[in-house]
Amino acid sequence: MSKQNSVKPSLLFLCHRVPFPPNKGDKIRSYHLLRYLSAHYQVYLGAFVDDPFDWQYADKLEKLCEEVKLVKLKPRSARIKSLRALCNGQALSLPYYSSREMRLWVNQLQSNNNIQRVVVFSAVMAQYVDGKNYSASKKIADMVDVDSEKWREYSLQKPFPMNLMYHREAKCLLKYESQVAESFYYSLFVSTVEAGKFIELAPHVAARVGSYSNGVDADYFNPHQTLRSPYSHDESTVVFTGAMDYWPNIDAVSWFTREVFPAVVARNPQAQFYIVGSNPSAQVRKLAELAGVVVTGRVEDVRPYLAYADVTIAPMRIARGIQNKVLEAMAMARPVVVSEAGIEGISAIHGEEVLVANQASDYIRYIDDVLKKKYKTLGPSARLRVMRDFSWENNLPLVGQLLEQHSA
Repeated sequence: MSKQNSVKPSLLFLCHRVPFPPNKGDKIRSYHLLRYLSAHYQVYLGAFVDDPFDWQYADKLEKLCEEVKLVKLKPRSARIKSLRALCNGQALSLPYYSSREMRLWVNQLQSNNNIQRVVVFSAVMAQYVDGKNYSASKKIADMVDVDSEKWREYSLQKPFPMNLMYHREAKCLLKYESQVAESFYYSLFVSTVEAGKFIELAPHVAARVGSYSNGVDADYFNPHQTLRSPYSHDESTVVFTGAMDYWPNIDAVSWFTREVFPAVVARNPQAQFYIVGSNPSAQVRKLAELAGVVVTGRVEDVRPYLAYADVTIAPMRIARGIQNKVLEAMAMARPVVVSEAGIEGISAIHGEEVLVANQASDYIRYIDDVLKKKYKTLGPSARLRVMRDFSWENNLPLVGQLLEQHSA
């Protein structure tokens, strides 16, 4: 659907997942990036839709863009298609996100419009702009996290033979990420820590690597709004939020339920553990069979679950980049107990703004302390930290500056 031309310059924005609704990590970042870009450019958006629930939001994207191309991604078919990478040394992620329909749209778009500014969200989308048609374009890659490093971490957790598959993916994807960083004008990550990790792995592209942090809509995630509690008045609520088909989240809640929650209940018999998030896997749904564990599935609005939580947790054992679940809980002025991995990129002070737990006994002690009304200033201090450091308005202009910067 095309709109009337404007004086704003044209820009191609490619996302591996449709950037709406902003209800989980990568979609929160891509949505706010799209909003920023649409304010300054005539945006042509190409994205994959992997959740049928998201098709209903196409019209909202069209209001922000000059043209929108959404392509259905079938995860099962994509996994089968990705296996062809085993024969040619590619990362499995590349054919997973390969689409003839998307490629034809991109090529035709460039033939008709000669677009000179390109932003790809996730390295795998760079495959659509690697031809000669885009050789003269100013190309920015928002890689968000070092995805290859995430696969390496998976390989350390998974049993044989999957550990070998994940190890291969880490190696092949890092090679491709490095190629993207070499060929693009600039590559951005979600934090200085994440950018530093990539530079450590690919030092030859250090001059083309930077970062901009995520933000939080502090007006939307505001603890002073009137929201209705989803909990019973006699519950002591421990809450985890996140997409529950994502393995690091599955791993986190499974570990917590097994290693921590029984001891929390022993000290606080009214404790209930709420796992709040869309598409819970079979493993997560099974946790609801345990006493005191509630699996909500997709909720219309996560804010009430945060606003009335006695304590929020992020016991991530595998994590890359900034955890939006942590920022949102902090913005809602809730006490957060979080792992070292989960607090990466967030310069919060332990004991004053968050509680950093390194092992099960730390979680047990800190959660018990919070439920006993210790650390009363933790939540308000956490919100102040978020408002100081995590503003989209302050962080996103770097992308525009790079797009308009004269190449060396």
